[in-house]
Amino acid sequence: MKKLYRNMRLFTAVDNGRALAGAEQGKISELKNASMLVSNGVVERVGAEDEVTKGICGRDISFEKDFGGACVIPGFVDPHTHICFAKRREDEFGMRLAGLPYLEILARGGGILSSVNAVKETDEEELFRRSERTVLAALSKGTTTIEIKSGYGLDTEAELKMLRVIERISKETPLTVAPTFMGAHAVPPEYKSDPDKFVDEILIKEMLPKVKAQGIARFCDVFCEEGVFSVEQSRRLLKAAAAMGFKLKIHADEVNDLGGAGLAAELHTTSAEHLLAASEEHLKAMGEAGTIAVLLPATAYSLKKPYANGRNIVDWNVPVAIATDCNPGSCFCESMPFVFGLAVMKMNMTVDEALTASTLNAAYAIGLADKVGSLQPGKQADFLVLDGETPVALAYHAGSTSVMEVYKLGEKVA
Repeated sequence: MKKLYRNMRLFTAVDNGRALAGAEQGKISELKNASMLVSNGVVERVGAEDEVTKGICGRDISFEKDFGGACVIPGFVDPHTHICFAKRREDEFGMRLAGLPYLEILARGGGILSSVNAVKETDEEELFRRSERTVLAALSKGTTTIEIKSGYGLDTEAELKMLRVIERISKETPLTVAPTFMGAHAVPPEYKSDPDKFVDEILIKEMLPKVKAQGIARFCDVFCEEGVFSVEQSRRLLKAAAAMGFKLKIHADEVNDLGGAGLAAELHTTSAEHLLAASEEHLKAMGEAGTIAVLLPATAYSLKKPYANGRNIVDWNVPVAIATDCNPGSCFCESMPFVFGLAVMKMNMTVDEALTASTLNAAYAIGLADKVGSLQPGKQADFLVLDGETPVALAYHAGSTSVMEVYKLGEKVA
């Protein structure tokens, strides 16, 4: 049976088979008095009501809803999160606000290693329950598709445990989930004096084959940054991952211009993420390679750092996506509406560019654009009803969310 949603003002990016860049990123289709016919959770037709209902018998429609002219957009796609974690680091955030340097926080037991220890000490069921709560909070704010990384394990068994939890989130919540293996999130203390051994003996020879055999993760990610993994170490890991059939992502140039964005272009990674310190040369190379720039303005907000120059990156013809970077340390944010507002207000992106960045381009950044990211025939009927006349409401209504209703596969879920 079919469902008919009618009388809406629908805004969506239009998928032409690739992520949108440059001037194309700011082109949004607006359909006034639009209707959408949904069959088995998938958009069958969208457009003017007489065209959408042409040839359809009334008895074929099992459910009908009139949105009264409300603004409707695709469900948000959050393409970068570390939302699978065991313990929040609120105390550490307070220390940062008080001016305590990161190394001092680390010395007091904070930092990423505290999240690693918490994951190892938490049983799988409890790790799922805690992660599920945060994921459902994201859903209530309009996220219908989400990428979730491992990376708080740093040993094989803990990483596999995280990926099993991420798979359960995919199966036991309404969200579509893209699982990413990120065993290369940090160098464990026992390998600090020999990080090459961790890369070659643990990540490449031990973890990657077991993660591949597990069959959950679709992507492999690495934190390419000074004091974490070098460009050469990242190159070795990503090439090994590609040879095993993983798609590639890279945390690049968040603090220093190490050349991670250049490596992303060289390897044609699906995305490169953070990019606060990436050079113009390497960003333009990413654009030529078709690598998507995933920008994380809520992280800059939480760390009181300068924002990525989204305006320039769009103008340099690099496809841009935006994400929450939800994690327990540097950015505990599950709200894509907040990220949308920051992209417009702090990265100087237009509202239309931000809408593309948080839907279609974000879907391309996690390899799911064939299913989600725009409201077009053949894609999932994932959409949001906003309290406002246009997507401008997402930036205009500061400090709150304009998302009134959330639909996944044509069903209201929040």
